[in-house]
Amino acid sequence: MNDRMTTPWGELALARFPEDPRDRLRAWDAADEYLLRHLREVPLSGTVVVLGDRWGALVTALAAHGPTQITDSYLGQEATRANLARNGVGTGMVRLLTTQDPPPGRIDVLLVRVPKSLALLEDQLLRLAPAVHEGTVVVGTGMVKEIHTSTLKLFERILGPTRTSLAEKKARLIFCAPRASAQPLPNPWPYRYALPEGIGAVSGRTVVNHAGVFCADRLDIGTRFFLGHLPDSKGARRVVDLGCGNGVVGTAVALADPEAEVLFVDESFQAVASAEATYRANGVPGHAEFRVGDALTGVPDGSVDLVLNNPPFHSHQATTDATARRMFADARRALRPGGELWVIGNRHLGYHVTLRRLFGNSRLVAGDPKFVVLKAVKR
Repeated sequence: MNDRMTTPWGELALARFPEDPRDRLRAWDAADEYLLRHLREVPLSGTVVVLGDRWGALVTALAAHGPTQITDSYLGQEATRANLARNGVGTGMVRLLTTQDPPPGRIDVLLVRVPKSLALLEDQLLRLAPAVHEGTVVVGTGMVKEIHTSTLKLFERILGPTRTSLAEKKARLIFCAPRASAQPLPNPWPYRYALPEGIGAVSGRTVVNHAGVFCADRLDIGTRFFLGHLPDSKGARRVVDLGCGNGVVGTAVALADPEAEVLFVDESFQAVASAEATYRANGVPGHAEFRVGDALTGVPDGSVDLVLNNPPFHSHQATTDATARRMFADARRALRPGGELWVIGNRHLGYHVTLRRLFGNSRLVAGDPKFVVLKAVKR
């Protein structure tokens, strides 16, 4: 959806990435608008850093100040590039960094779009804290339902005294006054834990989770169910763990069949870093590739034997099946004839309907009251 956002500096044409005419979700919300209205009265000078800008609306509006964007999302970063171009702003005006890149050495203005994951906020504030000084302007923004007491306590513990604004259009601002530089606090991320016994090839193995990856401190029940019903991948030369998260599914395949070539793909920089760390931590003797990207973009048609997929059904706070549809369609394109897509999903999401429409078939492999494992074969 390409739409126009009114800012104190004029209108901007903005869209999410990739653009989908069926997607009616905007590339900004009331929290972005509230922050930009507030910044009209704030002198922005020095190094401006924008953390968690979801689709590039904030840095596009602030491009004249040469901001640095830090994001965990490949799709968000690509949206930013497209939105800058859409509004006639050269990409050289904005510095694009990921959550895995070294942060700037000094930050004079820190703007934070509060993420869904408190762990990701903790990790990023701890990484940025050494660059913040007493004169740094720190302002956060989010919808009321995204800002909790724990959010404010995190700002206060890591940076300094924190307060919130009144709500406007169900959005709030967070104001933080940084303390003088002190001894840096230890960062608990990434987090490592051992998997329980009884889950096949990865029983007792190590998982490494960077902050922000789903279910960071334990194995989630959906993945555990999937691990108990994975296909026998022997003979599948090229396997994809699509939406790999911490990579435990692809690692299980690689441990069970060292001859398989496993491609780990996710749009989250934190997730792909986690998948690689998990794979390396277990000394897997196979062949692996780790890629941050949009589904299977760049993977040649008919080049894959097996795709394993646990698709997300949220885009930030919004529920949507757009990502799952794109993943399934890309999997069909990348699979060779006879290749298989295996999907784990919540039973109520009805993925079997989408798979039948795309593949012409869908079979229930396993199910319980909450989850189903489905298989679709490319004819």
